[in-house]
Amino acid sequence: MRSIFSVDVEDWFHLLDLPGVPDIHHWAELPSRVEKDFLALLAIFAESNVRVTCFFLGWIAHRHPHLVREAERLGHEVASHGFGHQLVYEMSPLEFYRDVSVSKKLLEDLVGHRILGYRAPGFSAMQNTPWFFDELIRAGYQYDSSIFPASRNNGGIPNSREEPYLIRSSPDWFIEFPVTVREFLSKRFCFFGGGYFRFFPLPVIKRMAARVLEEGRPVVFYLHPREIDPDQPRLPMSLRRRFRTYLNLKTTASKLRRLLAALDTTTFQSFIEKDLGPLFLQQATAARMH
Repeated sequence: MRSIFSVDVEDWFHLLDLPGVPDIHHWAELPSRVEKDFLALLAIFAESNVRVTCFFLGWIAHRHPHLVREAERLGHEVASHGFGHQLVYEMSPLEFYRDVSVSKKLLEDLVGHRILGYRAPGFSAMQNTPWFFDELIRAGYQYDSSIFPASRNNGGIPNSREEPYLIRSSPDWFIEFPVTVREFLSKRFCFFGGGYFRFFPLPVIKRMAARVLEEGRPVVFYLHPREIDPDQPRLPMSLRRRFRTYLNLKTTASKLRRLLAALDTTTFQSFIEKDLGPLFLQQATAARMH
């Protein structure tokens, strides 16, 4: 069982649920750091000879199209993070459809082929957005990685399934890859991305990843380019939020290198093509046995 590594390609000011965060009309006025940070991540992936899935924010792709083309040239998968970095539950179904459609079309024009995957900002698909998958399917996507099967600030569906699963098999398939969680002290925790990845020591992350893999699930890892940038500008926020947002930025790149050296990681697209069939067969066999 291989794991999946992904990057949500945003800039340092693309934070959620903060009153001091500038809105989209002012983003172009801010000093961008995404190019430097993302190219540094690509260099780390090249050192480790791994390919990852890059969920590009459409606004970033529009401003920095060369980053999309460079990721594609290096063999990474290009996928969509929507266009305007809006929380799903703050949009209507039509607003959401337009946002994900614009982003998909923009990325497809840049890379010259179909974009398959989507991830929502803040993993903000919730039980009160029952139209979420229908609108993604209508927009032409074939997989998603937005469901956070535990409680969190910007979303979360605590009782959701933990393993990849089919939403629809015909006429076109559509697959959900939930964010990976692992039960600890009778509660589901994420150890594998963003602030969780920066907070937990690497031995803990590797041990929890091994347990997930033993259960027959891939580990879905994720990071943002800003998480390897200790010199990024700081936004005003509470001490608690500052701790979560800026903890261990100086050590993330080193931790990432050591993780990639220890695990077999790939893209969502490659996992679908090579690993998903055996995984679904295993799930079907287990279901019959029960």
